[in-house]
Amino acid sequence: MRLITIIIFLFMAGTAFSQNMDEGKVKVISDARLDTLMQTYIGLNEINPGIEGWRIEIYFEAGNNSKKLAMEAKSEFVENYPEVPAYLLFQQPYYKVRVGDYKTKMEAEKFLNEIEQAYPNAFVVNDEINFPKLD
Repeated sequence: MRLITIIIFLFMAGTAFSQNMDEGKVKVISDARLDTLMQTYIGLNEINPGIEGWRIEIYFEAGNNSKKLAMEAKSEFVENYPEVPAYLLFQQPYYKVRVGDYKTKMEAEKFLNEIEQAYPNAFVVNDEINFPKLD
């Protein structure tokens, strides 16, 4: 009986001691295919860094001075709304200025309501947007 008690005591003491040595550490056991999948996903994001979303088109024009006017429209917008990203793009024959990176159409329409006085011809468009910044 004494021998069994000593063996149990030693077993419990050894188990308690081994748990304290790994205190504050996490061991993740995962399938190797998960690492392959993550590397593939990261590679795809480097090739195509955007996702489908919504932007607001505040300017579009074709013609001789359209590039200059588009750049001025973008500069004016950035001056008034520095926290909202603005993009100048050329889709033949139009120069366009699109603003924002919204995941949902509702988010884009909410901001459109805020700027509709300054940009009465602005409208929401489906576009490839940049990934949201992580805080």
